[in-house]
Amino acid sequence: MSASAEPAPARRGRPGYDRDQVLAVAVDLFNEHGYDATSVADLAQRLGLTKSALYHHFDSKEQLLALALDEALGGLEGVLDDPEIAGAAPAERLAAVLRGAVLVLVDRLPYVTLLLRVRGNSDVERAALERRRAFDHRVTELVAQAQSTGSVRSDVDGAVVTRLVFGMVNSLVEWYRPGGAIDRDRLAHDVVTVALDGMRTR
Repeated sequence: MSASAEPAPARRGRPGYDRDQVLAVAVDLFNEHGYDATSVADLAQRLGLTKSALYHHFDSKEQLLALALDEALGGLEGVLDDPEIAGAAPAERLAAVLRGAVLVLVDRLPYVTLLLRVRGNSDVERAALERRRAFDHRVTELVAQAQSTGSVRSDVDGAVVTRLVFGMVNSLVEWYRPGGAIDRDRLAHDVVTVALDGMRTR
């Protein structure tokens, strides 16, 4: 080719997405408009794909929802099953679980946000809610173990404690924004400190 020849124009084709990218865009849409109100056509339009191209990645909208909810639930369940804290004292495990739950929420914020909006309108949502209840039950058992060792006060109900603490953790989806003034590790520290030590000086 001569030095004066013009380079061939770049070919513009369909934008390329992998499964993770498609899932991330779907989760954003579900959070913006609601899962039930979001159609496959809406998702295809946002991605700049045809519906047939979208179905190349996923079988259905329900599959997208199931994978998104599993992303959030798998992270939370992984915190409870972390082998590094398996042999720790109950109070230490409880602190680690709370800290880990905050970090999962921060790192997978859109997915956890979607999980917290599930209301049980389908088999996929009901299965997710059942996993949430199982997670809460395991945390309540951990609270009871910590109470039995005297490291957590025993004049409070473990199930109520779990609801209150995770009510605080879950509220982060309403106001926490990644990249803001609050560092994720400091946020986790503050949640654990308030939950287990309270605000009153001693």
